[in-house]
Amino acid sequence: MGMRTGRGDEDDLDESHEINVTPFIDVMLVLLIVFMIAAPLATVDTDVDLPESNAAAEPRDAQALFLTVAPDRSLQLDETPVAPEQLAAALDAASGGDRDRRIFLRADRAIDYGSVMAVMNRLRDAGYRHVALVGLEAASAP
Repeated sequence: MGMRTGRGDEDDLDESHEINVTPFIDVMLVLLIVFMIAAPLATVDTDVDLPESNAAAEPRDAQALFLTVAPDRSLQLDETPVAPEQLAAALDAASGGDRDRRIFLRADRAIDYGSVMAVMNRLRDAGYRHVALVGLEAASAP
């Protein structure tokens, strides 16, 4: 037999075994908004039709410089148009004179090989020998 002591209702002492997920949802929504804003800023907006490559993707360097050869053979360093004669000066200004900095070369697939080599020769003449070619990841066969 049980006896009540008169201290009040015993239901107040029941433990809740549920996890409060509201703070977790709030944090996830804030992270979603941050990534939605930051993702478009991290891409290069010059529209080129890159050829496919079956090489493994490498992690993106935070301080990478992108040199783009557009379909009309004009050059852009990141988002800034550059005349071919001014390429060395623009690279020195963008890299702070660090000639060991990696340059990612993007070229439209319509550009002929000779034009790409001419740009690479300009890079070499300017002292930038760490050049990586950018391509699209090839679609894997099923």
